[in-house]
Amino acid sequence: MTGTHSDSLPAPRAPLGGQTWREILYLLINLPMTIAGFVYVSLWLYAGALLSITVIGLPLLAAGLVGARLLAKGERGIARGLLGVHVEEPTPIRARTHGGFLPWLWATLKDPVAWRATLFQVIRLPWGIFTFALTFVSLFVLWPVLPWLARGLSNVDRAMVRGLLSPSDELERRIAQLEAGRGVVVDTAAADLRRIERDLHDGAQARLVALAMDLGLAKEKLLEDPDAAAKMVDDAHGEVKQALQELRDLARGIHPAILTDRGLGPALSSVATRCTAPVKVTVDLPVRPAPAIEGIAYFTVSELLQNVSKHARARMASVDVWRADDRLLVQVRDDGAGGATLDGGSGLAGLAERLGSVDGLFVLDSPEGGPTTVTAELPWRNRD
Repeated sequence: MTGTHSDSLPAPRAPLGGQTWREILYLLINLPMTIAGFVYVSLWLYAGALLSITVIGLPLLAAGLVGARLLAKGERGIARGLLGVHVEEPTPIRARTHGGFLPWLWATLKDPVAWRATLFQVIRLPWGIFTFALTFVSLFVLWPVLPWLARGLSNVDRAMVRGLLSPSDELERRIAQLEAGRGVVVDTAAADLRRIERDLHDGAQARLVALAMDLGLAKEKLLEDPDAAAKMVDDAHGEVKQALQELRDLARGIHPAILTDRGLGPALSSVATRCTAPVKVTVDLPVRPAPAIEGIAYFTVSELLQNVSKHARARMASVDVWRADDRLLVQVRDDGAGGATLDGGSGLAGLAERLGSVDGLFVLDSPEGGPTTVTAELPWRNRD
């Protein structure tokens, strides 16, 4: 989203509404803001250009561009508060450098975001003088048409903010999305590691510790009381079976063997048998996708069917998986109570974040009373 267009704002009207007063305030503070910005830009730009033949010229230009970025951030905040314009924050310069002064200097000097912020401060000077004078006079002379006049003038400012203070291009926005997605992936991986550690500590590890103690006691009683030792060994054998089952369950939670060996169809059918409601599974894939995509699809369906078991009170459910062009689509339906949402840090919100981190989509349709339909879309990648 690059901005909130003016047609979504309340229509101008007389007497003056709250949005009109905010627009008037923005037009009046244009003048002091633009004078300060113009003076700042003039000082570092002219000084840096004149000194560019010396050792301090280029660093001075780079420092001025960093300041222009900070001014632009303030301008975006004011425009967001008074004009209702929401533009994404550009990627910080440090994210595109590899460390060291010279890489930072070069990245800053060629940064299009900073240069457009500088241009914004330069061209706003005549516009700020004009809007301030016209708005100030209109407060006393043209107040009956001031709402419409303020909307027209502020729309020009909205266009300037969107055009000059937004991220550079689609690639810039893509970088921001990938950085956000990377954070989700890191958090998810950390949570999974903590879960595995907890399951090992509370489950198989504790059982194996108890098993070692039982075998130690059985060894001590082997000569004194062979019957008691045999019973203890028999109990230990049962503990070994339980520990092995817990390790299998843990391994299945990491990556089930059936998914690796046989693919999504059999793996999802196996997951469906653990759901409390009957589940019809339909997988229409001519070939298997890449293992990473296959794994994400599997765990998405697994978590959705767990939600069906825990919350939906459904009588039946269905899972459909198919390929459409370069996308893998997964749809899970149930006839339960509905009312599922993505709010409040729910598991569904976590699923949406995970899918978004790999360029996927997550669409939830769950009216009160049901039915609930969840559609997940993943990029298709072929197996190597």
